[in-house]
Parts: sequence; structure tokens; C-alpha cells
Amino acid sequence: MRIALDAMGGDYAPEAVVKGAILAAEQLEKDDVILLIGKEDVIQPLLNEYNYAGNNITIVHASQVIEMGEHPTKALSQKTDSSIAVGYGLLKMQKADAFCSAGNTGAMLVGAMFSVKAVEGILRPSIGGLVPKLNGGFGIMLDVGANADCKPEVLEQFGEIGSIYAKYVLEIPNPKVGLMNLGEEEGKGTVVTQAAHQRLKANTNINFIGNIEGRDLFNDKADVIVCDGYTGNIILKMAENIYDILNEKNMHDPFFDKFNYEAVGGSPILGINGNAVIGHGVSSPKAICNMVLQAQKMVSSKLSERFHKKYSV
Repeated sequence: MRIALDAMGGDYAPEAVVKGAILAAEQLEKDDVILLIGKEDVIQPLLNEYNYAGNNITIVHASQVIEMGEHPTKALSQKTDSSIAVGYGLLKMQKADAFCSAGNTGAMLVGAMFSVKAVEGILRPSIGGLVPKLNGGFGIMLDVGANADCKPEVLEQFGEIGSIYAKYVLEIPNPKVGLMNLGEEEGKGTVVTQAAHQRLKANTNINFIGNIEGRDLFNDKADVIVCDGYTGNIILKMAENIYDILNEKNMHDPFFDKFNYEAVGGSPILGINGNAVIGHGVSSPKAICNMVLQAQKMVSSKLSERFHKKYSV
């Protein structure tokens, strides 16, 4: 297995990324390799400084970096030797099984859409957000930022995509799908959510349990939470802020500690030709490590191949 990792992406790159790669390398299988993408004359001295002498990390040189504030589309087209462009190039040529970056989120999304592209039959690739559950483990919410506005048929497909991720990556045998709404009753919501409800209800490929409300996010009512990216992003950022507030007040609890972005490392981009994970811009070594390990699980579960099998003609 080859996992490409953007060494130059993130507020604390490259130091935090290299440290995270070393932590992840210790937990990978013997034959797994992390392809650390970036400026070799910067990465190699760090590997030496941190006394890394293993065989699970290989440097792939990339001379350019897409900074956080750059315009995604413009930067990708002009910086063809950037770490993000090279990472997606490796993914597209199947020289990497997954690509992870805590760099420019927009560039990661643009690269996913225009480099490796969506699986044929996928209406809109989405970003999945992992949601801690009170009974242990995680559920998945999608979309959390890629698609602010969604048609009913897109929301229906999110239910299918999320179910595949939940079943094979989160190992939930028959994941329950809930539509985030402003009431449990079938007739509640906007014109879009009402139409999406009917489509989800009629879909025999998923275990749809109906509408759910915000208070159901962390209980066991639904394993897959379907919503548009506008709603999902607000929920995700609010949950992150709850952790920050509790941490500032020195209040700790095993459940709320899972709200920390470090716990999962990043958000998967679902529905593209390959496996990609977007990390938080302020990713620490622990977060980088967990992002790589999440990518490893996505590859091991053959997630991308399962999307192809379901949707490609």
C-alpha cells in the first residue's frame, strides 16, 4: 500500500507532517509506504533530525507549494509541481493508493474534481465528517462543505455513499440513514428535504429511518447523517468549537475528547477515483498520523473500488 502525504501542507508543515508521518509509519504494515511529497532538501534533514531510519517513508520531490490563501483553481493550474498537484498526479496514475493533505482545502477539492475526477455515476462527490457517538465509535455526516446547495437526488445519493463508507470503513453491518431536518415528521422541512425524504424512503439499497433532528446527531438513531454542505459545515464547526471551549475550561471527558479534530485526523472526499483525505489546517503530528491511518483503512476496505462497482456502468 502506498499512501501519498503532502509534506508542505498545513500551518505547522513541514515539521508536524514529518513527525506525523514517522508516527504513522510505526503503525503501518511492513510493506506499506508513505510517499512524503515536498521539497527534498527540507524533508530529508527533518527525517535525519528526528532519527528516522526505517523503510516505510520515501520522499517524492515537489518544488512548489500552494499556500493557504491562494486561489485553488489558479494555483493548481500554475503550480503544476506543487505538492498537492503531484499528490493527485500519483493518485491518478495509480502510483499511490491514497492521498492526504492538511494544505489548501479548496485546492484539494479542485484537484479531486478535475484531476482524479468523480466516479462515473456519482452526481456530486462529497466531504464526509466523522461524528462521535455516545455509545462508542463514530457515524458519518455528509456533506460537510463541498456542496452548499443540493438537489433531492444528490441528498439521496449521499445516503448511499455514506452507507458504503459506514459499512466497510466504520464496520457498521447495516448502517441506519437519517435525513437532518427541522422535525421528525415526514412532511417537515423545505421543498428539497421533503422531496429528498421521499427518495430516501423509496430507496431499497439503504436502511433509511426517516428524519432526524440536531439533538439526534450524537445518539444511536442514525449512523449516516444526510444534509447539504452548508448545514453540515455549520454543525461540524460548532462541534469543534464545543471541544475548544471545554478544553479552555479544563473540562475533559472521553466522549467530548472525540470532538477534537486530532481524533480522526481528517475528512474523506467520497465519490472520486481514488482515496483522498483533507486534514485540518492546524494539524498536529497526532492529527497527521491519524489522517494517514484513516487513509490506510479506506484503502484496505477497497472503498473506491466499491463506489466503482456500484455506480460505474
